Amino acid sequence: MKFGIVANTLKKDVEDIINLIIKEISSHNFQSVLSNELKEIIKTNYNSSDNLKFVKREEIINQCDILISIGGDGTMLSSAYLVRNSNIPLLGVNFGKLGFLAEFDLDSLKIFLNEVAEKKYVVEDRIALIAKCENSNEELFAINDIVIDKGPWQKMIELEIFIDDEYVTSFMADGIIIATPTGSTGYSLSTGGPIVNPNADVITLSPIAPHTLTMRPLVISSKQKINIIAHSPFEKIQISSDGQRVSYFKPPAKILIEKSNKPIKLVHLSKNNYYEILRSKLYWGIDIRKSN
Repeated sequence: MKFGIVANTLKKDVEDIINLIIKEISSHNFQSVLSNELKEIIKTNYNSSDNLKFVKREEIINQCDILISIGGDGTMLSSAYLVRNSNIPLLGVNFGKLGFLAEFDLDSLKIFLNEVAEKKYVVEDRIALIAKCENSNEELFAINDIVIDKGPWQKMIELEIFIDDEYVTSFMADGIIIATPTGSTGYSLSTGGPIVNPNADVITLSPIAPHTLTMRPLVISSKQKINIIAHSPFEKIQISSDGQRVSYFKPPAKILIEKSNKPIKLVHLSKNNYYEILRSKLYWGIDIRKSN
């Protein structure tokens, strides 16, 4: 088994975590494949017996069976973009704040490596989104969400929504979030969107500060295609993918959003419990009065 390793090198003491993970992988007689930029921060001298090699970042997915992402959820989203056109499963080691996507720590990683040896671990498919703007060849990709918003301008934009070419509604707002079940606990949640089990085959549309009390989030089938026309009196409409990649398009921008035909594969322990993660990470369903 070969494990690719990418990491957020800006994290304090990340080199210690990387070294520990390399040693743990090697102790199971598995191989580690690291991106070249990690050479600069790993101070330990490894030799060929350590089952370790360095390659260009873009070559990692061609030389590993599972990609380990070390950092927080932001690092996981970057890693998901890296594996988007492959079938390489993604495993997140949390070294950030929340760690909702990056659910492993060093202790659970050790358990996981034992499960790999026994072939007990679980790989789960997660919906990804792709989006294209009319008159542009740029393809946008997201595992969490596609966000269409007003950008740096102070005034609201007008949004027309069509689903499977059927007109749905028009409204003024700061923008709209089109989220996967994975992304339902991210930006979408903060705007009042629903929490969606990752096994649900749906997409959610959540308006951002709509100028009407009747505009509420909408849940649709992931098999449906979403067309949005964004109007603005300003020069550009802003579209962000997973809060990491930002694109700008001239209004009126006509955007098509649909489910990607290639899901992102996330690795879990065999005893993984989604609702336990909701309770421990987001305190979902917990009555804080009982803690007093």
